[in-house]
Amino acid sequence: MKKCILLLLAVLLVSACAKQDMKDTLVVAHKGEMESLDPVYSYDGVTHGLLINVYDTLLKFDGASLTDLLPSVSAAVPSKDNGLISADGRTYTFPIRKGIKFQGGEDLTPEDVRYSLLRFLLSDVSGGPSSLLLEPILGVSSTRNDKGEIVVDFKEAANAVRVEGDNVVVTLKRPFAPFLSIVARWGYIVSKEWAVSHGAWDGTEETWKKFNNFAKDSSPFFAAANGSGPFSVARWDIAAKRLTLSANENYFAGAPKLKFIHMLTVDEPSTLRLMLETGDADVAEISTKFAEQIKGNPEVTLYDNLPRLRTDPVIFFTLDINMQANPDVGSGKLDGQGIPADFFADKNLRQAFEYAFDYESFLKESMGGRGERAIGPAPAGLVKYDKNFKQYSFDLKKAEELFKKAWGGEVWEKGFKFTITYNTSGDMRQIASEILKRNVESLNPKFQIDLRGVTWPSFLEKTAKRQMPVWARGWVADYADAHNFYFPFLHSQGRYALSQGYKNPQVDKLIEQAVSETNFAKRSALYKQVHNLMHEDAMQIYTVHPTGLWAMRKNVKGFTDNPVYMGIYFYPMFKE
Repeated sequence: MKKCILLLLAVLLVSACAKQDMKDTLVVAHKGEMESLDPVYSYDGVTHGLLINVYDTLLKFDGASLTDLLPSVSAAVPSKDNGLISADGRTYTFPIRKGIKFQGGEDLTPEDVRYSLLRFLLSDVSGGPSSLLLEPILGVSSTRNDKGEIVVDFKEAANAVRVEGDNVVVTLKRPFAPFLSIVARWGYIVSKEWAVSHGAWDGTEETWKKFNNFAKDSSPFFAAANGSGPFSVARWDIAAKRLTLSANENYFAGAPKLKFIHMLTVDEPSTLRLMLETGDADVAEISTKFAEQIKGNPEVTLYDNLPRLRTDPVIFFTLDINMQANPDVGSGKLDGQGIPADFFADKNLRQAFEYAFDYESFLKESMGGRGERAIGPAPAGLVKYDKNFKQYSFDLKKAEELFKKAWGGEVWEKGFKFTITYNTSGDMRQIASEILKRNVESLNPKFQIDLRGVTWPSFLEKTAKRQMPVWARGWVADYADAHNFYFPFLHSQGRYALSQGYKNPQVDKLIEQAVSETNFAKRSALYKQVHNLMHEDAMQIYTVHPTGLWAMRKNVKGFTDNPVYMGIYFYPMFKE
């Protein structure tokens, strides 16, 4: 029934477009849905894959490159050679291009840029993306402490981001190697005039705290947008999960070739495939299990094995489990029918689990070879891996030796029982958990592991409360830099390390050194030290770096994939 409804919606959508020239119209069927169109609120790939088409940033990526940047709203890419980066690597000057207009008709000015960066910093919605700029500019990951009290000073932020003539000047707390990459991806520029007139923050010190951690529906940007990018949001039907973009005919770089883009959320993989094959969708986010079948369709072009800034699945251990009303720990004791709160504090035990995972079989059989074996948090290219980066291999004999050492031999003698948790839509995370369960249980009949899939909101809540002894999750990078993997995974203030209760002061120090170092070889050497300390601590089981897949009707041209976008940049695309 659900499939029929989605197909009917697709037919109605295409019918609604019939009066338009379909050569100028693109229908995109994708998984996932948007929560809010406010650039400072949502932190999901679907939303930000859309927003890159609506908002300009100071800089943009050169095609598929992860490192080469081009001017956009900034008339030049700052460097030390052109004098736009200071000698100490902390101050960046962006000369703002003239003649750009917002979709609402306002002129884009340096003050709009400053307002947009400050709003991104200071809104700091819980679970939102503000930390991406807070960390380099103010040296903190949040504007609030763990009690919810505001701890940043407005004047410090205002002095760090300022207008000097036709330039916007940003001074960082310390040198931060990936800063330009972050600005190119996340520095969306909004119209201050439009924002303030519609009830957003007015840009003053007196009022900013009222807009810190605001409610989703209170923002004028929740369901509306006013950027200067190549497309504008024409309509968002939240209930029907459909969004329409229309071309910005006054775009400063030239009007797009496509006039309309209809984006439709379709969760059922077989429906996505059918829509593509019947021509009801021009572009579809196809499941890999359909890839071989689609390859034989002459009307469809398959873009397979696209590089992704992703490490997924990863299996995590919790060091100090929250035992309160927790069904995942059995008896709560090391008695063969459960585990105690500090069960995974034993390093021998964690290493035993590392050796019990069959990495190559998972990649080749479960993933169909679509990806690369992960030996650490960051994909190759962001770090220069060599043979001195240690890695685990599948070795049940070694796993057995370590299980016998764990807890002074008590683990092997008494056994255990606990649950591995994954989110219900995470198929590969479920399979990885099943592989680990099967291999560990094969070593000793006293080893018992249950598996449980939970909804995404429940999964996030259980992670935050440290209720899951072992859990499977993944990471898609916010920007193309090793820091965006090593920090969330391993730094004591990183998202996953916090959820695990992991802290290694030496690892923290090395990660902080690496992000301040601009020489790639020196950075890789620092990450090698972090990596090998991480290998010894064995806090996370890294499996694969998956690749991506998009399928398109053969008349769709101009597609260039860049994994930084988390979606598709439609501006260069057209239909024959």
